[in-house]
Amino acid sequence: MTVPTHLRYTEEHEWLADRDDLVRIGITQHAADALGDIVYVQLPAVGDQIEAGQACGELESTKSVSDLFAPVTGEVVAINESVVDDPALVNAEPFGDGWLLEVRATDTGAVLTAEQYAELIAD
Repeated sequence: MTVPTHLRYTEEHEWLADRDDLVRIGITQHAADALGDIVYVQLPAVGDQIEAGQACGELESTKSVSDLFAPVTGEVVAINESVVDDPALVNAEPFGDGWLLEVRATDTGAVLTAEQYAELIAD
């Protein structure tokens, strides 16, 4: 499994991409594969404040419901309506069109480099 090197990661299997003054957030391929077919995505609303380490949404698959944990603290400035309308995008393109939300971050929780994340999922 490829772990894109330009991203940062969390132990909860989210990825973070810096985009100017915003952080784009999604789940990793490892998480998407573990969840199975995602059938429902619940995300915070634009304007909501989220806190690093706290649940900020849910991903429901044919196997289970999993919390989405905020990797940063800040204000949600965009959500990906495409994944709300078609949750299968998260499985198909977790590092691309399957991104979940963008946040104007004021603080970042514990993050891993791509190398550290690759070691985490290798076990």
